[in-house]
Amino acid sequence: MSAVIVCDSFVIADWTDQGSTSRERPIAGLHLHRSDDEAWYVLSGRLGFRVGDEEREVGAGESILVPRGTPHSYWNAIPDPTHYLLVMTPRIHQLIEALHSGERDDYRAIFAEHESELLTQ
Repeated sequence: MSAVIVCDSFVIADWTDQGSTSRERPIAGLHLHRSDDEAWYVLSGRLGFRVGDEEREVGAGESILVPRGTPHSYWNAIPDPTHYLLVMTPRIHQLIEALHSGERDDYRAIFAEHESELLTQ
């Protein structure tokens, strides 16, 4: 995360993937959030998404919303950098911070603590 704006009801994170991810090695593996919606807005480049049973690509100037309870994963759909905004609830932001802290490696438990479920590793 480059920059983060935190409010009481939502968080906006400004991220760039350098082109090192793919469908086979996603930014976030298949998971769901039981109580929280999540959205992305692509500033440049292209993101690929699996949302439920469907796959979709979202390019610059486009957005996608994943409703709570929907299994999803996402990746950079091109080999070049993709710059995007991730709009999430404070709970999802806390989940991401816990995952990235490196303090624990029991990812399924971390997801469960944040009303989410990791469906693949």
